[in-house]
Amino acid sequence: MKRIVAIFLSFFALQIIAAQPLTHRLDTLTKSFIADTAVTKTYTIGKVVVTGNKRTRPHIILRELTFKTGDTVTASVLAEKIHRSKELVYNTGLFVEDSIKIISKEGNVLNFEVVVKERWYVFPLPYVRPVDRNLNQWLIQEGASLDRVNYGVKLTHNNLTGQNDKLNIWLISGYNQQLSVRYNLPFIDKSLTKGFEVGYTTSRQHELNYMTSDSNKQLFLKLPNDYARSFTRFDFTYSYRPDQKKRHLLRIAYTNEMIADSVFVSNPNYYPDNRTEMKYVDFLYAFRYLNTDYFVYPTKGFMGEVSVYKRGLESISNLWQVALHGVWAKHLNEKTFGTIEAATTVKFPFNDDYYTQPLFGYGYFQLRGQEYYVVDGMFGALGKFTLTHSLFNYTYHNPIKSKTHDLIPFRFYVKAFFDMGYAYNPNVTSNLLNNKFMYTYGVGMDILSIYDLTLKITFAINQLGNKGLYLHARNDF
Repeated sequence: MKRIVAIFLSFFALQIIAAQPLTHRLDTLTKSFIADTAVTKTYTIGKVVVTGNKRTRPHIILRELTFKTGDTVTASVLAEKIHRSKELVYNTGLFVEDSIKIISKEGNVLNFEVVVKERWYVFPLPYVRPVDRNLNQWLIQEGASLDRVNYGVKLTHNNLTGQNDKLNIWLISGYNQQLSVRYNLPFIDKSLTKGFEVGYTTSRQHELNYMTSDSNKQLFLKLPNDYARSFTRFDFTYSYRPDQKKRHLLRIAYTNEMIADSVFVSNPNYYPDNRTEMKYVDFLYAFRYLNTDYFVYPTKGFMGEVSVYKRGLESISNLWQVALHGVWAKHLNEKTFGTIEAATTVKFPFNDDYYTQPLFGYGYFQLRGQEYYVVDGMFGALGKFTLTHSLFNYTYHNPIKSKTHDLIPFRFYVKAFFDMGYAYNPNVTSNLLNNKFMYTYGVGMDILSIYDLTLKITFAINQLGNKGLYLHARNDF
C-alpha cells in the first residue's frame, strides 16, 4: 500500500509541475482586440456600464471587478483582468451567467459593458432532508427511514434589497423541530468593505447521537415522549473585506442547550463536568483567502481559511480551537486538473467530554469512503489528492420561455483520488480508527449545474477493506 501511495503522489506532483495555464475564454470582439494590440500598449479604462440587472444594484457588481474607471492597463494584462472579473462576478452567487466585454474605443480609452443574467432569488420551498451526515448513512444504515427526515418550509431571499443580502427563515418539523432566522448584509459602508450577519436558532429533537462506539459508529438514543436535546442560539458576525481576495470574520454568540436525564444516564460525560445543561458565550475569528475560479468547485487557484475559536468565559465550558483548511487546484492541461486539500485542527485543553470530541465525519473533515464512520479527537489532520478530467458538457434547452434560464448547463467530470487522515484522542485506548493512520482511494464522477448544484458519485475503498458507492449532493436553493 505504501508503494501505491508513493507512486500516486509522485505522479501527481510531476503533473502539477509540468502543468500549463488554461487559455481564457473571451468574447470574439474583445479577444480580437487584445490579439491585434501590442502587449505593451497602455489604455485607460473609461465607462463601465452594467446591463441585465433588474434587482441587483450596479455597485455590487462593479465591486467585484479587478479594474475601474480611470485605471491604466496594458493589453498584456487586460485579458487576465477581464477573465478574473468574470469569475468574481459569478462567485457572488447572484447570476446564472455573466460576461464582460469591450464595447467601444475612443483613442486610448476603452469602454466596457458587464452583462448579467440574474438568478431567481426568492424560494418559498418545501424542505425535506435526512438528518444523517450523508445520504449513504441514511439510505443504507438507517434504511431510508422517514423518521429520520426533517420537513417543513424554507423561505429564502438571496438578494433582498439588491445588495446581495440574504434572508433565511426555516420552519422545520419532523426529526428535529427548528425555527431559524438569519440575515446577512455584506456591505454597510460606502467603501463596500464592512458587513454583518445576525442569526437566531431554536430547536429540539427526540433523538440524539450521545456516544461513539469502539467501532467508530454513532450511537443514538431515541425518546419518543421526551426531547433528548433542546438548543437555542443567538449570534452576530462582523465582516471586513478589504479587497476581492481577503475576508475577515469576527463572531460572538450565546448558546443555551440541555439534554434529557435519560441521555445523562446513558453518557454522564456528554457535557463537561457531568452537566445536563450548557450556557456559554463563544467567539470566533476567521481569515479567508479566496483566489479560485469557482468557489463551489475550484479547478484552479487557492482558497484557504485560518480560524481561532474560544468557547466559554469560565473553566468548565472553556475550549480553544485553532484550525487551518486549504484547497489548491492546478490545471495540468485544458481539460485535466489536480487538487490538493489539506486541513488540521487542535483543541485544548484536552477534555474527555463527548460534546467536545467530534472531528472526522463532520464539516470538511471527511475521507471519501468512510461515510459510515466517525472518528472523534482533540487533534486531527487530513490530506486529499484528486486528479479530475472534464468529460463533456451538455446544455439543456428549456422548453419554457425564460430570459434568464433558457439554457441550463451541465458539466460532467471523472476523477481518481487518494485521501489520508489522522485523529488523536488521548481518552481512547482501544478503538478501530483513532490514533491510527487512515486512508481511502477510489474513482468517481461529479455533475455540476446552475445554482451551484453539485452531485458527486464515488466508488471508494478504505483501509479496512470496505468498498462502496457513495453519493453526495449540494445545492444553494
